[in-house]
Amino acid sequence: MGSGAWSAASFHANVRTRSIAGKDTFDYSLRAQQSGNLAVHPSLNPYGMTVRESRDSHEHPDSNAILISLDITGSMGKVVRAIHRDLPHLHELLLGHKYLPHPQILFAAIGDATCDRVPLQVGQFESDNRMDQNLENIILEGGGGGQKTESYELTLFVAARHTSIDCWEKRRKKGYLFIIGDEMAYPFVNRAHVHKLIGIDPQANIPIQEIAAEASEKYNLYFILPGGAHHGADAQVIAFWQALIGERNVLRLGDPDDTSECIAMTIGANEGVITLDQARQDLARRGKISAIVERILKSIAGLFGSGSTPPTSSGTRRL
Repeated sequence: MGSGAWSAASFHANVRTRSIAGKDTFDYSLRAQQSGNLAVHPSLNPYGMTVRESRDSHEHPDSNAILISLDITGSMGKVVRAIHRDLPHLHELLLGHKYLPHPQILFAAIGDATCDRVPLQVGQFESDNRMDQNLENIILEGGGGGQKTESYELTLFVAARHTSIDCWEKRRKKGYLFIIGDEMAYPFVNRAHVHKLIGIDPQANIPIQEIAAEASEKYNLYFILPGGAHHGADAQVIAFWQALIGERNVLRLGDPDDTSECIAMTIGANEGVITLDQARQDLARRGKISAIVERILKSIAGLFGSGSTPPTSSGTRRL
């Protein structure tokens, strides 16, 4: 997967078409919930999948894999909508400001496998507007178990064992994995959940530390807590993720609308192509008022270390 090029014109044309037709951006989810038939869209169905691939091509000779996993429990659906609205800005920063050449983005969705009907949805790595379609096909179930724990470990399992990415396999350059949520993961990947949702048997439960370490072999791991999320300021949740992937890789946002900018700036910082001052300038050029710019930069300042010099490490702390 990953051919073609993303087009802002196509994105906005599709938005206008839906608006004229009176359709919601997440029309598939709306219709599924109205009918009571919450079946994962075929483009996102993980059952029977082997690997999701991010591949080099003539168009994209240096592909870079980005996996964005979205919590769809409770009120987190507003973050999914914010990311969809901001896709043009994400691409403007990644491509227009040359933060990362040839990004290929996979959108996934996570719920609670102990109680939700669609707790795992996994798209494909795409370079063009098919990524928009995959995002729009997500069912925003809005469930969750209410115990401050969701099945984020399934994202780590998919990334570790069900993706094949050329940036790592050919060049030993890590991809990026962003998990966006506000709760803790379960302590292990449940063997029964994997068998039910993906159709394979991992033979045993896998401790969360083990699968996170495995995923970190080929991905820079980040956990984003959106502003206003129910557990966005919960000390236990923050400590859980900091212990698992490292303090600087847990990003706390002041507003969920900042998510796309946070992702782009995190990549730019990790790639070593922007300083904190350059990040400020790039946001200002996008028309962000100073208060919003400073709010965003406060969330990611730790990625730049001391001063405004970008980090030189490859991303996450090795687990």
